Amino acid sequence: TYPVNKKISLKAMTLNNEKQKINDSLGNPIIIGIVVIWRVVNSAKAVFNVENYKEFLSTQTDSALRNIVRLYPYDESDAQGEKSLRGSSLEVAEKLRLEIQEKAEIAGLEIMEARITHLSYAPEIAAAMLQRQQASAIIAARSMIVEGAVSMVEMALEQLSEKEIVSLDEERKAAMVSNLLVVLCGNKDAQPIVNSGSIY
Repeated sequence: TYPVNKKISLKAMTLNNEKQKINDSLGNPIIIGIVVIWRVVNSAKAVFNVENYKEFLSTQTDSALRNIVRLYPYDESDAQGEKSLRGSSLEVAEKLRLEIQEKAEIAGLEIMEARITHLSYAPEIAAAMLQRQQASAIIAARSMIVEGAVSMVEMALEQLSEKEIVSLDEERKAAMVSNLLVVLCGNKDAQPIVNSGSIY
């Protein structure tokens, strides 16, 4: 017998599934959680095509989540234009919505929205990945410091030459460049030293 008198709500509803532990495209285990806004648009399909449309949606959501997450790395790599779970969360969420919609069509459900609510590395690798991110940030910062320091040294040499403040031979220029780069690129305050004699 079919539950012909079963009442089906047509209101928008929220599915907040348990967080899932899934490997990203690089094989790193991550923890991800999503929320899905959905509603019944075909009561007959919801009742007759699946045994329990709410449980069916939950199962299909978990399946879609695993399929999509495995296509992306957690974070951006050095590759130009590469999408990531963290950097392209809106695009990833839309792909999730479309895949869940395709799976839920048979149950007469409309997937109105999917949103990523939680994203982190799994506890067993979180500390190591944090160190990696910090190292990358330090390298990037150092690169900017060196680039700026070289520009400042170049500007200093040009102004000294243009204004004829002092005449420097190549050896003195090299010494000046070396000293300025040490001061500008160092992570400690410079200690002034007064030279009372010749630099030679």
